[in-house]
Amino acid sequence: EHIPVYTTMLAAWSLPCCFTILLGLLELCRAQYEHLGYPHGYPQGYPEPEQEQYSAPELPPDTPRIQLRLAGDKRKHNEGRVEVFYDGEWGTVCDDDFSIHSAQVVCRELGYLEAVSWFPSSKYGKGEGRIWFDNVQCTGKEKTLALCTSNGIGVSDCKHTEDVGVVCSDKRIPGFKFINTMANNSLNIQVEDVRIRAILSSYRKRIPVTEGYVEVKDGGKWKQICDVEWTKHNSRVICGMFGFPTERKYNARVYKMFARRRKPSYWDYSVNCTGNEAHVSSCKLGHAVAAKANTTCGGGTPVVVSCVPGRAFSPTPMTGFRKAFRQEQTLVRLRGGAIVGEGRVEVLKNGEWGTICDDNWSLLSATVVCRELGFGSAKEALSGGRLGQGMGPVHMNEIECSGFEKSITECFFNKESLGCSHEEDAAVRCNVPAMGFQERLRLSGGRNPNEGRVEVLVERNGSQAWGTVCSDGWGTIEAMVVCRQLDLGFASNAFQETWYWPGEVSADPVVMSGVRCSGTEMSLSQCLHHGPHLTCPKGGGRNAAGVSCSETAPDLVLNPQIVEQTTYMEDRPMFMLQCAYEENCLSTTSSETPASSHRRLLRFSSQIHNNGQSDFRPKAERHSWVWHDCHSHYHSMEVFTHYDLLSLNGTKVAEGHKASFCLEDTECEEGIEKRYECANFGEQGITVGCWDTYRHDIDCQWIDITDIKPGDYIFQVVINPNYEVPESDYSNNFMKCRCRYDGHRIWMYSCHNGEAMVHQALVERLFYIRHSVLLHCSTTLLELKDHFTHK
Repeated sequence: EHIPVYTTMLAAWSLPCCFTILLGLLELCRAQYEHLGYPHGYPQGYPEPEQEQYSAPELPPDTPRIQLRLAGDKRKHNEGRVEVFYDGEWGTVCDDDFSIHSAQVVCRELGYLEAVSWFPSSKYGKGEGRIWFDNVQCTGKEKTLALCTSNGIGVSDCKHTEDVGVVCSDKRIPGFKFINTMANNSLNIQVEDVRIRAILSSYRKRIPVTEGYVEVKDGGKWKQICDVEWTKHNSRVICGMFGFPTERKYNARVYKMFARRRKPSYWDYSVNCTGNEAHVSSCKLGHAVAAKANTTCGGGTPVVVSCVPGRAFSPTPMTGFRKAFRQEQTLVRLRGGAIVGEGRVEVLKNGEWGTICDDNWSLLSATVVCRELGFGSAKEALSGGRLGQGMGPVHMNEIECSGFEKSITECFFNKESLGCSHEEDAAVRCNVPAMGFQERLRLSGGRNPNEGRVEVLVERNGSQAWGTVCSDGWGTIEAMVVCRQLDLGFASNAFQETWYWPGEVSADPVVMSGVRCSGTEMSLSQCLHHGPHLTCPKGGGRNAAGVSCSETAPDLVLNPQIVEQTTYMEDRPMFMLQCAYEENCLSTTSSETPASSHRRLLRFSSQIHNNGQSDFRPKAERHSWVWHDCHSHYHSMEVFTHYDLLSLNGTKVAEGHKASFCLEDTECEEGIEKRYECANFGEQGITVGCWDTYRHDIDCQWIDITDIKPGDYIFQVVINPNYEVPESDYSNNFMKCRCRYDGHRIWMYSCHNGEAMVHQALVERLFYIRHSVLLHCSTTLLELKDHFTHK
């Protein structure tokens, strides 16, 4: 008796079911044609499906007609001083009674999804002209700022020192349509989205897309821009938005032929940029386009841009090999950023790297830095040491750029940096090209999106398949590359077992082994790894590589001046070095030294600062710390620092290291409380803004130079040499000094953090990578030889 009911239900569902399946097949076919370049799908995204049109809000007849823009000294394109256009004149808004609800109305009226925050007291600089609104009170639901309660338009007792500013979200209102009701050409451009759409087949296969139509999304539809009033300044801004430093010429004849075959759909307006804008939303609205049936633009064609990528982003086929990111040798560099294209700005002057003070730091100056380094325009100009504090001098202050300089060093600046500290270090986030790296890597099985088993998308048997990464040799550096590729910040942990993170069973097989990264790669595929002949004795699944990522990381830096100022030489009897002997802090010849003899020690103090954004904590869990009777406290790290004495050609002639360390806050900057101490089994670590000092008079704070001959040497200190704990910047973890020893006295001079030189740990790592690759190649060749011999 249940059969008829089942049959009836099946019949009722069959029609919509079939309809859904047919729609799915249609989309698959359409996607296939798009890939092959057939008319219905070429170019990608054309034609667009019909969407609901965004309509301007209907306002009461007596509502004052106003238009808004964000102006002033911006640090992001979606923030600025609120300016109002009324009665043919631009003016500002007073901060009296202003609230986040009022900011919400402003942002929505400009096409942004919501307001993030607002700022009083002319944070973005003082405006000019009338103050149109004062004592503004909004509920957040109003369709325009003019409908909010106020003293009345033009009625104000404020000064421009009270001009209000807002920060809007990056996201735009879906389907937003710009309507210029006042024929005002001084408006900023407000559209839902902008893109470069590759037209020619040769460019559609390239990553990143560097050439194609410039299209704006307005009212939910993508439209081309008429090129009649288009200038190279406009192209420069568009290229900068998409991560490219500059533009170039292109073959216009090909695009004219294409435009004749396919009638474009033009936007209603032209664009007017000066060329130094960081985003098209800062450009002015051009003249209205006199379009006939929206298909012609006075004899012109759709705007095309061709952009020049930086060296690290040169376009290659999807399956091609991309080199790891290598910073070009310039006078400017970025440090402390989680991803390529962001970091604290540092400048080289008189052979010494220093920082930039954030006074007057703006999006314009930040864009000069980004373009100089091979990126696009600046996405954000950061202040207040947001990406960590630097060391050394503050080289530049109160920078003013036109936006067309080739280098930040060409901009005007105040050479006096009085009052500036590293708490005011300037930083940038640059626009970088979309490389598609995130689509070929994922984290699976974790408790949150920032952790999990690493799974890679590879081509296998002619199709795309997900698989795991062999965990042999998997460490912090490799985990850093994964987190960078997924735009998840820094690695907080690297895991060689992931049985507690069950991923998809279909992705259990190992598809990548022998992974060794240098740390500069933009994607895991750029790291050295085995080819098709995989080697992974442990297998994948529960033994696959995993990571956890964090938005912040510590950054340890040694103070070179302290080393230089505290160095001295001591002859110490062996019977007083028992603890040091147990920790292997003496040279190997000490085992043959009688207790009555002496060892000659090069002693010094080291002061290690945490200039990062999170506390430095030991890798070992508290239960595994080791008690040391000699020092009467627990040691949390086996190897924290290496001390080496090198010959002038780089050969190690003497070494020393503290076999174990206790980490604590010795001193902190003003306003920061100590959190870690070694006594009484306390928590260990180094707080952000604090430093741990190892005095010259404690055990193992030396190098045993008993067997060293007089001469000139290089003294080197390396912090966190085995990369046990993740940091935002490993390049500043070592310091070098010149050292002169005459057999009776010793001099230490010219101490500096050795960013320009590769320290021994990295050299050894690269040697190990090379050795592993050669070993794997040899094994593979022997296997092939055996295979063909047996055949």
